[in-house]
Amino acid sequence: MTELSMLGSAAEMNPRVICVVVNWNGWQDTIECLFSLRQQDYDRLEVLVVDNGSTNDSSQRILDAHPWVTLIQLKNNVGFPSGCNAGTRLAIQRGADYVWLLNNDTIVPADTVRKLLRVALSNPQAGAVGAVLYYMYSPTKVQAWGGGRINVWTGFVTHFEQATSFEGNTYLTGACMLLPRKVCQEVGIFYEGFFMYCDDSDFCLRLRSAGYELSIAKDTAILHKEGASSPKRSPLIDRFATTSGMRLLKRHAPLPFISITLFLLLRMANRVRRIEWKNLYAVWQGIVVYLKERHLKFTDQI
Repeated sequence: MTELSMLGSAAEMNPRVICVVVNWNGWQDTIECLFSLRQQDYDRLEVLVVDNGSTNDSSQRILDAHPWVTLIQLKNNVGFPSGCNAGTRLAIQRGADYVWLLNNDTIVPADTVRKLLRVALSNPQAGAVGAVLYYMYSPTKVQAWGGGRINVWTGFVTHFEQATSFEGNTYLTGACMLLPRKVCQEVGIFYEGFFMYCDDSDFCLRLRSAGYELSIAKDTAILHKEGASSPKRSPLIDRFATTSGMRLLKRHAPLPFISITLFLLLRMANRVRRIEWKNLYAVWQGIVVYLKERHLKFTDQI
C-alpha cells in the first residue's frame, strides 16, 4: 500500500495533477526540466508548457524534444505571473485537482509530485505546498527552504535557508508551488499587476488572509538554477522589482504610503552606495511605471 492510498479512498488519493511550466526563450532549461518531469512516478500527472511570447524557436524545440506535453503559445511576453495564470486557467478547465507551478530552470527528483501530494492530502487547510530548493551548481546548499519572510513595512524579502515554520508574513516561492483546485477558485491566482517578482509573496499573503496555511514537503530536494532567464541586479530587473515592490506594499502594508517611501529610499540609497547609476535610474523608471499605471485594474481571479 502506497503512502497516498493509506490516507483515504482510491478516488480521493489519486488526484489529477497538471504541472504548469512557463518558458521564455529558455528552451534548453525547459527541455531539461521536462525530462525530469517525464520520470515522475505518478501516473496522473500532466504537463502544460506556456511559451510566454518567446522571440526564438523555443516552442518548436520543446515540442520536438517532448511531443507528449501540451504547449500553448502566447503572442507576447505578458510576464511570469500572467504566464502562470494562463496555464492555471487551462489546467482548471481541464479538470485538474491540483495545479503544480514549477520554474523551467529546475530539475525535480522522480518522487517529487508524490511528496507534495502527501502533504497536501494530509492537510485540508494547506492553501499551497512548497518544496526545498537547492542550488543547481551547489546541490548541497539550500537556496530556499520553501520560501521566506516578507517585511510589509519595507518590502524587504528574505529566503529561509533552514527548516522553519511558516507563520505570520511568510511566503512560498513560486519556483515550486502545488495549489489545490478549490484554492484557485476561492482565493484566486497570481495578481497580474506584477510582471515579475512579488507575485508569490502577494499570493501567499492572500492565502493567509483567507484562512489557509502554507505547508512544505520537507523531504523534497529540487535543483534550481535561480534566475536563469535574467542576470541579477540588472537595470531591467531593478525596474520591474521596483514597480512590483510598490504594488505589493500598496496591497498589503499597514500604512502603504510610509512603507512605499521607506522601500524607495532604501533601494535608492543602496544603489548610490554601490555606485550603480544605471540601476538608480532604473528604480526611477519603476516609479514612473507605477505612477502611470496606478489606476489600471489588474485581475487575480480565475
